[in-house]
Amino acid sequence: VQLQASGGGLVQAGGSLSLTCAASGRFDRLNEVHWYRQAPGKQRDLVATISRYGATNYVDAVRGRFIISRDDTKSTVTLQMNSLKPDDTAVYYCNAYYESMDHKLSRPTFGSTWGQGTLVTVSS
Repeated sequence: VQLQASGGGLVQAGGSLSLTCAASGRFDRLNEVHWYRQAPGKQRDLVATISRYGATNYVDAVRGRFIISRDDTKSTVTLQMNSLKPDDTAVYYCNAYYESMDHKLSRPTFGSTWGQGTLVTVSS
């Protein structure tokens, strides 16, 4: 299973960007999907989460400005980022948990994978 993150770029403070995480490969279902970000010289931090059923959660720093959503027909998860601030500058990564049916074992198997990251730069 591979994840492709896209949509990053340069935007002025107050602007908006929409990031997309597209899953491909062999899987039967995407479960929980997360967006993380890593600013220069800092650790990678969780930003937003969407569950298999569409329940969402955000860190305080982005709550009310970012919206995470999913389209299971396209195997994509989108992070809509509004009212961007210079502090939002970072490489954004998506991380997905997925399951696949193992027909030989007659049971699902589970895995997790990361996208390659997309750079978001917010100028003041």
